[in-house]
Amino acid sequence: MSELIPDDLLGDTPPEEMTPRKRPVKHRRRAVLEWAMIVVIAVVASFVVRTFLFQTYVIPSSSMEPTLMIGDRIIVNKISVDFGTIHTGDIVVFNAPPAALQDCSSPGVKVFVKRVIGTPGDQLTSKGNTIYIKTPGSSTFKALDEKWSHTEPLGSAIGHVTVPTGHYFMMGDNHTYSCDSRTWGTVPKKDLIGKAFVRIWPLSRIGFP
Repeated sequence: MSELIPDDLLGDTPPEEMTPRKRPVKHRRRAVLEWAMIVVIAVVASFVVRTFLFQTYVIPSSSMEPTLMIGDRIIVNKISVDFGTIHTGDIVVFNAPPAALQDCSSPGVKVFVKRVIGTPGDQLTSKGNTIYIKTPGSSTFKALDEKWSHTEPLGSAIGHVTVPTGHYFMMGDNHTYSCDSRTWGTVPKKDLIGKAFVRIWPLSRIGFP
């Protein structure tokens, strides 16, 4: 015989076995909502990072060899352009100028990676395999100290160039086989995407370019 509980002992809250079991359903709904929020936040964060902070690129040509090889993957730091300073020697990713798309045989490639050889106000020329630079405030040309890996011969001469305000003179480290500012001119800052930050692939070449 089942034992009955007098009404006056029940109070306002019925015992657990007499309460409809809705908690598991509510728990599942809450878990679904939490996961949905996590996914949305992750997507938004990924969009923000890719758009404003960092982005991965694959090297499509040999113009930056031996520093960057075909197939290397690099992470580009975008905030370095808007909040940092572009120096001679920096490796920069940028939107290819219209003239570059016509002069360089790289169909479908609209983003280039090159090294900054001249900054605004610099005067550049070359003789033989040596690049000469006269920076603003200097009275003489000096041989550019290319501390980074690069290939010779220089190939196309630079001529005599004064880098305009807000522009940069770009060259590939593979001097002979690089289609660069010697052919299609300087690049305005507004077309710069970011600095090459780190090489992440292949694993054997992980490091800072």
